Amino acid sequence: MRSIFLSLILSVFSWSYAVTADELTEFDYPLLLGDWYWFSTTDEGVESEGIHYRAMNIKFNSAYHFKVRLLRTDGRIDEWEGKYDIDETTLTMNSAGQPTQQHEYVLSYNQFLLDGARFTKLAPENLPGSWRSSRIQGSDVDKRVSELKLSLRPDFLFSAQVIGKDGKRIEHKGIYYLEDDRIVLIYEDGQHDSHFKLGGDNTLTLTNKQFGMEAVMQRQ
Repeated sequence: MRSIFLSLILSVFSWSYAVTADELTEFDYPLLLGDWYWFSTTDEGVESEGIHYRAMNIKFNSAYHFKVRLLRTDGRIDEWEGKYDIDETTLTMNSAGQPTQQHEYVLSYNQFLLDGARFTKLAPENLPGSWRSSRIQGSDVDKRVSELKLSLRPDFLFSAQVIGKDGKRIEHKGIYYLEDDRIVLIYEDGQHDSHFKLGGDNTLTLTNKQFGMEAVMQRQ
């Protein structure tokens, strides 16, 4: 019975299909992707070269591009962008007109320690929460599947349940990461990549055109 329901998961979510090398899921450091924020713990901020900063945002994408935005204590914003390179211990940032910067780092799914400064990854405001399918359709969706439940936590942990028409269910837990309208769920035995769209009526639509799946979900 467990093997039958494992096949349901593979049909609905395409959990374990191979991907081509240019797919987002082939990026070597996926946990780096997204928006990272640092906030000063004092009203005076942190001083650098005579300027006091209250907050900092760094965005990394899978094309090895970064953008930095710094909020001064007087409300003005400094920003620059460029290309980055990364290995297991060092992040190298190159921006036109500025010297190359090299930083030691420690990275987890939602924390980024950069030269001692702690950054936290933040998800889009309306994405985290508990979602329950109101419709699942597509040519590759197994007809024995009746429901999908997905819980996305703001700290980038998730749990997903696929429920059969006879009430049997299989659950996966893991971490997720985002880029633009893409969401990738990583769990012990594989990963699932899909596009997502948030609706104004508290709906979340997940689509994977490659495998013919669309799930419309309601916030619980």
